[in-house]
Amino acid sequence: MFTSAFTSQPTALSASCAGAIEAASTAAKAQLDQGRLIAFALIGIAILVVLITWAKIHPFVALLISALIIGIGAGYGATATVESFAKTFGTTMQSVGILVGLGAMFGKLLADSGGADRIVETLVAHSSKRSLPWTMALVGALIGLPMFFEVGLVLLIPVILLVAKRSGLPLMRVAIPTLAGLSAMHGLVPPHPGPLAALANFENGNLGLTLMFGVLIAIPTVIVAGPLFSILAAKWVPVSVPESMNALIGGARGDGFGDSDAPTTGEPAARPSFTASVACVLLPVVLMLANAIYEIANPGEDASQSWLGAFLGFVGAPTVALAIALVTAMLVLGKGGQMSWSKVNQSSAAGLPAIAGIILIVGAGGGLKGVLVDTGIGDVIANFVEGSAIPITLLAWLVAVIVRVATGSATVSIVTTAGILAPAAVGLSASAVALLVLAIGAGSVFLSHVNDAGFWLVKEYMGVTVGQNFKTWSLLECILSVVALVFVLIAGLFV
Repeated sequence: MFTSAFTSQPTALSASCAGAIEAASTAAKAQLDQGRLIAFALIGIAILVVLITWAKIHPFVALLISALIIGIGAGYGATATVESFAKTFGTTMQSVGILVGLGAMFGKLLADSGGADRIVETLVAHSSKRSLPWTMALVGALIGLPMFFEVGLVLLIPVILLVAKRSGLPLMRVAIPTLAGLSAMHGLVPPHPGPLAALANFENGNLGLTLMFGVLIAIPTVIVAGPLFSILAAKWVPVSVPESMNALIGGARGDGFGDSDAPTTGEPAARPSFTASVACVLLPVVLMLANAIYEIANPGEDASQSWLGAFLGFVGAPTVALAIALVTAMLVLGKGGQMSWSKVNQSSAAGLPAIAGIILIVGAGGGLKGVLVDTGIGDVIANFVEGSAIPITLLAWLVAVIVRVATGSATVSIVTTAGILAPAAVGLSASAVALLVLAIGAGSVFLSHVNDAGFWLVKEYMGVTVGQNFKTWSLLECILSVVALVFVLIAGLFV
C-alpha cells in the first residue's frame, strides 16, 4: 500500500506538470497568434497608405492588395482570404451600390434640369448682404445633400464668385459657409457613399436614424465652421475674386443678386420652380425620417400589424425612398426644365460612370472588413476597445483622422475605419451605431491638405496661395471635424 501510494504521487505530479506546461504552451501560442494578427494588420494598413500616397495606385486595388497581405500574413490562407474578400464585397454592394447609383442619377438630373441653379438663385436673391453668409451655408447644404462634394463644388463655384463680386463681401465670407455646407453633407449625412459604406459594416445600422442624427448634428456644425468661422477667415485671408475667374463668372446663369441687368448668358428658356426643386431634394429625406420617427415612437411594434407602419416602412426604406425621388425628379424636373423624355433619361444615366470608382472603393472597403473579421483580427481589436477607457466613438474618430491625413481620401478613411472597428460595435444599439458612423464621418474630413484633390480644387478656384488655403479651407475642415465630434459625444450622453 505504501509503495502504491508512493508511486502514485509522481504520476499525479507528472500529470499536473504536464497540464501546466500544456496550458502555458497554449497561452504562449495564443499570445504569439495575437501578436502575429496585430502585426500583419498594421503592416497591411501601412502598405495601403503607401500604395495610395506614394505608388498612386487606385484605392480599389490598394484595398484589395492590403486585404490579401493581411489575410495571408495572418495565416488565414490565400484561398480563404480571397473568398472572404469577395463575399463581403458582394454584401456591401447589396446594401450600398444601389443607393449610390440612384443618388448619382438624381444629382445629375437636378443639375442638368436647372433645378440646382433655381435653388441657388432664389435663395440668394431673397437675401440681404448681412444674411448672405448664412444663405450660402444653406445653399451648400441643400446642393450637397444629393450631390457628391466635387460635383457640388464645380456647380457652385461660379455662384460663390459672382455673389462675392456683386455683393462686395470678402470672398471668404461667401466661400467658407458654402464649402462648410457641402463638406458637412458629404461626411455626415446619408445617402452619401461614406456614411452608407460605414453603415453597411455594422450590425443594427439604421439609415433613417443615422440620417436624423446626421442632420441634427450637421446644422450646428455648419453654423460654427461656416458663417462664424468665415468672419475670421476673411480677416486672415482678405482676398477678392481672382481676375482669372472673370470668364467663369461671365458664363454663369445670371447672378441671382444685385442689379436687374445682370448677365444671363447661357440661361435656359425654362427651369423647374424653386418649390419643385427643393421638394425633389427633400423628398427622400422626408420619407426616411418619417419612417425613423415612427419606429422611435413605436418601439418593438410589428410594422406589418399597422397599415401606417407598413406604408412608412416601405416608402421609407432607403432604396425605395431614393427610387421614388428619382422617378419624381424625372417627371417634375424634366417637365420644369422642358427636357424631352429622351434627354431626361440621358441625363440621369450620365451620372453613373462618374461614381463607378467610388462604388468599387466602398465594396473593397467592405471586403477588407470581411478579412479582418474572418482572420480574428477583429476580435483582437474588439477586446482592445472593450478593455480600454477610450469611448469607441472617440477611437473611431481618431482612426478615421489618421487614415484621412495619410491617404487624403475621405471615402477610404471611412471604409477602412468602419472595417477595423466593425467587430467592436457588435451589440451596440441602433442609436449608438448611428453616432459611431457620424464620428467616423467627422474624422474622415479632417485636415484636407496637399494629398487631397479637393485641396487643389479649392485653391485654384479661389486664387489663393498654398499657405492661404491652409488657413482657410484646411482649417475649415479641421473645425468642422472637431465640432461634429463634440456634438456626437454630447449626443452619446443621452442615447
